Parts: sequence; structure tokens; C-alpha cells
Amino acid sequence: MSNAWFNPHGDEPHIRIGDETWPVRIVHHAQSRRYRLVVDAARGQLRLTVPRRANVRAALKWAGEQQAWLAEQVGKAALPVVVGPGATIPFMGTHRRIDWVAGAPRTVTLDPEALRVGGPVETLGRRIERWLKAQALDLLESESRDIAARAGLIVGRVGVGDPRSRWGSCTHDGDLRYSWRLIMAPDHVRRATVAHEVAHLRHMDHGPQFHALVDRLHDGDVAVARGWLRREGRGLHRYRFTVAGSGALHHAEGRGRGD
Repeated sequence: MSNAWFNPHGDEPHIRIGDETWPVRIVHHAQSRRYRLVVDAARGQLRLTVPRRANVRAALKWAGEQQAWLAEQVGKAALPVVVGPGATIPFMGTHRRIDWVAGAPRTVTLDPEALRVGGPVETLGRRIERWLKAQALDLLESESRDIAARAGLIVGRVGVGDPRSRWGSCTHDGDLRYSWRLIMAPDHVRRATVAHEVAHLRHMDHGPQFHALVDRLHDGDVAVARGWLRREGRGLHRYRFTVAGSGALHHAEGRGRGD
């Protein structure tokens, strides 16, 4: 019996991995020459990229045959955490419990051990996510402008998003953009990332002068902060505030052919 099948009640195929079934999102890519299978644990799905004219059923069959690899990746992946009453999430490096009481104010209140919030439970995750994003933007903008001023640099606009492949970016116009999930990381990790992006206002490369400036701008050990992100950063993407999320990715490749 095949481990892969199309769902007759929907448009999303599935693959069985051990005792679990995972939905598969099929992505057609014009430049692709082979199959590419990605385990997106925090979204709870597999992503199968195929050549534009590939036989999708053949690709799905190939993906379902990668059982050993799939089981290994699922076992290593950080499983998603659905943010809701009683869950814990990191904020500035400290895990806080979600203390929800329906009759309490809808506005999130921070205390040393918890995030206290009320209002409809159906919108709880979204409201906590909005609060985290606002906290991230306020703090990252303040720190960016403060660190830049000390170096005689001028920051343009500061924004936050939720990229999976980078923690920050700097444009030639001096605009800085960060992953809002840095608000969940320890202070020294966030500030090292800010120092990194601010240094790009002067050096758009990663040469010796750039790294020397980062070291001067950061009030801690840059290598320790970057090491934390390499080890733990993936886990910041496991927190899901709605049904969909983003998180740890692992991939495999195989040959593909068109019809």
C-alpha cells in the first residue's frame, strides 16, 4: 500500500509518516529540474516542489517512498506550539505562561512569569501575535536608532516581518527590517542582530571592517549571540498563533521529469 494519496474530499494530498498523516502542498516551479521535498514542522505540512510539467502523482509516489528520511526529519524537528491558554512562549529570553481569563481586559499585560489577557479565546493567538509584533517594532527601532547614533550613522525606516531565512536586513537607503520573532530571543541576541544590521549602514559587505564595527557596536560577545541563533533560532518559528505558521524546514531532493 502506498504511503501517499490524494484526499478525495479536498485538493491537498497526504503522506503517511509512521502512524501520522501529513498534508502535502504541491509547488510547480518553472526552473526546477528535480523533486524537492521539505518538512515544515511548525506548519505541520510537507512541501513538494516539482518541475512545471512533472507528473504530480509520480512525484507524490517518490515523496511517499522517502520514509526513513522523513521519519528522521520529523523526529529531529521542533514540533509546533499552538499559542493558547496555558501555553508558554519566550519573551525576551524568558518563558511566560499565557494566563487567560475570559472576563479580563483584552489588552495583553506582562508580568515576570506570565502574559495576562482576556477577551474571546478564538482571537487570543492573533492578539498575542499583534502584541509581540508591536513590542518588537518599538524595541528594535529604539535600539537601532540608539546604536546608530553612537556610531554617527543615520537610520531610515525600521520595520518588522516574519522571514524564515534571515533575522534582519539593511537596504542601500538605510532602511532596516527585522524578524519580529527576535523579541522572543534573549536581549544579547537581539542586540547583536541590531548591531549587525546597523553596521551595514556603513559597510554593505561582510569584510573585516564590517565585523570590527559590529564588535564595537555590540555590548557583548557577538559570536555567542550568533551561536545562540544557529542553535535555537529555528525554535522561535515553532510558535503558531493561527492555524498556519512557519518553522523548521528540512528537505530532500530527487529526479523529476515532465509528462
